[in-house]
Amino acid sequence: MKTLLNFGIPKGSLEAATVELFKKAGWNIGISSRSYFPTIDDEDIHCKLIRPQEMGKYVERGTIDVGIAGRDWVAENESDVVTICEMVYSKVSRRPARWVLVVTKDSPVQKPEDLHGATISTELVGFTKRYFADRGIPVTVEFSWGATEAKVVDGLCDAIVEVTETGSTIKANGLRIVCEMMESVPVMVANRAAMADPWKRGKIEQIATLLKSALKAEGMVGLKMNAPGSKVEEIIKILPSLKNPTVANLYNSDWVSIESILPEKEVRGIVPELLKQGAEGIIEYPLNKII
Repeated sequence: MKTLLNFGIPKGSLEAATVELFKKAGWNIGISSRSYFPTIDDEDIHCKLIRPQEMGKYVERGTIDVGIAGRDWVAENESDVVTICEMVYSKVSRRPARWVLVVTKDSPVQKPEDLHGATISTELVGFTKRYFADRGIPVTVEFSWGATEAKVVDGLCDAIVEVTETGSTIKANGLRIVCEMMESVPVMVANRAAMADPWKRGKIEQIATLLKSALKAEGMVGLKMNAPGSKVEEIIKILPSLKNPTVANLYNSDWVSIESILPEKEVRGIVPELLKQGAEGIIEYPLNKII
């Protein structure tokens, strides 16, 4: 029987970004609205759509060899898994998600210890219980099915633990952040037994390398141009680069070809300066991967 790598694709907010990232890395994933088993153009990989909230436990059990989920949900389930790498999707957000302790603006609570004997509402029940237990603060933690911010406003609980990026929505609802409890980004996690298997480990590392290289290329472009050899130093001073730009002599000429990789947003400011220095034939091209 052929060995396959079972990969968990996160269903929900990370789903489309994950499929696009795999495409840039070299794999085409197809997802049907009527199936939880995406197709992939790699006979060594079998994909499954899994909610990020459950990814950690299925990876730990070995039902899935490797998957992508938020670090918060892996922590929530206390999953005994191997974290391979962070997966910060720029098209979702480059800001980490922050789980924060929140009260009403006029609450007397200034620190977690002030919630002794209080009731706290949250989706992240397991983590929140451990957070307060580790600090010796007795509280009651209730699971929230949603509209968590409204619960503390309506007096249904004394505080909430909620996820935010900037805190602006919390502030707009007349609430106040007491402290940050955890910072979370998407991570790729793997089953320990899978990592002990040489073939599966090799496949996981291959996927991780190419996905990270695709993430690294996001927002970056290549820039190539011809320029007089006498202007090389001036042009190199203008060009940002991952390392030093590539400079090659043009055949039978005192001109050179210069090539560099830089953030796309910087191109618009750099091109006029390059033209002033005599650069010609400037070409900008997209990048799929930077390895």
